[in-house]
Amino acid sequence: MKILFTKAALVLLGAAALLSGCSKHQVSEKTGIPYNDRKNGGYVKFRQTHPAPGPGLIAIEGGTYVLGGSADQDVTYDYNNVRKRVTIPSFYMDETEVSNQDWLDYLHWISITFPDDHELYYNALPDTLVWRSPLSYNEPYVNNYLRHPAFEDYPVVGVSWDQVQDYCQWRTDRANEHILAVKGIIASAANTKNGQAPKTPAPFNTEMYLNGQDRGAGFDGKKMLPDLNPGAKGKAVRPARLEDGILKPAYRLPTEAEWEYAALALAGNTQFENINDNKVYPWNGLGVRSPKKATRGLILANFKRGEGDNAGVGGYLNDKAEITAPVRSYPPNDFGLYNMAGNVNEWVQDTYRQTSFEEVDDFNPFRGNQFTNKELADPSKGLYAKDKYGRPIRVAATSGKKLKYADYLAQLQTSDSLKKAAAAAPKNALAGKPYDPDARGFRDTVNNSLYGTTTLVNDHSKVYKGGSWNDLAFWLNPATRRFMDEDNASAEVGFRCAMDLVGSDEINPNGKPHFGVKKAKPFKVQ
Repeated sequence: MKILFTKAALVLLGAAALLSGCSKHQVSEKTGIPYNDRKNGGYVKFRQTHPAPGPGLIAIEGGTYVLGGSADQDVTYDYNNVRKRVTIPSFYMDETEVSNQDWLDYLHWISITFPDDHELYYNALPDTLVWRSPLSYNEPYVNNYLRHPAFEDYPVVGVSWDQVQDYCQWRTDRANEHILAVKGIIASAANTKNGQAPKTPAPFNTEMYLNGQDRGAGFDGKKMLPDLNPGAKGKAVRPARLEDGILKPAYRLPTEAEWEYAALALAGNTQFENINDNKVYPWNGLGVRSPKKATRGLILANFKRGEGDNAGVGGYLNDKAEITAPVRSYPPNDFGLYNMAGNVNEWVQDTYRQTSFEEVDDFNPFRGNQFTNKELADPSKGLYAKDKYGRPIRVAATSGKKLKYADYLAQLQTSDSLKKAAAAAPKNALAGKPYDPDARGFRDTVNNSLYGTTTLVNDHSKVYKGGSWNDLAFWLNPATRRFMDEDNASAEVGFRCAMDLVGSDEINPNGKPHFGVKKAKPFKVQ
């Protein structure tokens, strides 16, 4: 009984501490005005927390490393990943590759949400014809690999880079929608009387919701958050905001530098900021076989050992996979990530250039920025324009900085004429073009040496990394890189998602020395 009482007391103390984090006793350090008090203007301060990762993700603590540093040879003579020291901020990454079951969830949602939109469903289908080969009997994989339950936990393949972008947006919206529904902030089948989710004009979209465009009867839940604005009456409520810390950042593909950093997982070989041993693969050692007694000699990843050898000898198969393997096969690396070498290559977000190492920033390097803004349907109210699927319509950014308000209004008034002028402009003129959102200038039409004009590399060439079930061991090195057009697909290429980590970069501060962070002295009116 005493133990139960103690646990209950701890729960009450925790609840009291949570409430005190947003109590009226907290005041601004700079003005002394109390927070979370409707009578004093309703200034809101939220309890500062380190947010948890979204579903399927694990935290990757960032740091400095040598991009391309694990490559010990350049057998292709590409000279395309020369060593460069960079810094990667902490982020979240999928523990495993996205599986067939994960993609089938996506297809199922499309089929029940837009049952008559055959084009949307068709465009989301992986290209299962990637298994076909003129001299191979692979037709069973064409018919079975995606949908048969025997392959449900195998990595999805046959998906293009473009398809992955749509999946990431869908995953973001479904994850955030579920979080809000479980908390009762929005209505769902679980918190309605008839057990059916209310009909809404368009599916939930995170950006539309945060902009206040998803509101009203049938959408608002029974446990919305209290509205502290001075004009609010009685027990007024409001939807969740970004400042509440409830919603997750967007799922996305990792950048090439993030992917390589996460695959190497040098954090496992680091002590007091000293890297004791570098890596050639996501595991320690120069070989591809396990040194442990129980698994000695077994291959540590799913790859092709040599010509005609995809799995080993019958009766004692080695990697035990002729093609792909389940996404949690083989030991994870020191970050806890599975199959960062072998199984399938993985798309990353970057646009491919052979000389990327020469032209990228040393902090969070990335190539492929095409800056966009959300188009406004009603500038006077700040409402976003949306497509038929409820997603905001994005347009090319028209300025590299925040404009003065008068200039901003003038730009909105002339946006239609600018669009017409841009559409009428010659595509590859050598002078006089509208502002291009690509800040790095790769699409600068005054540059005579344009990529894509005389080479196979252009702005649609995207990087993939990691090696696959059909690749030799060379491609298991995290520094190796290849490219493919963004709307192409392969039986050897899948993907995993990442997410921005907001707040402190340190993931595990316990047991490490720190300078203390002092709290501000409370202000009292004399």
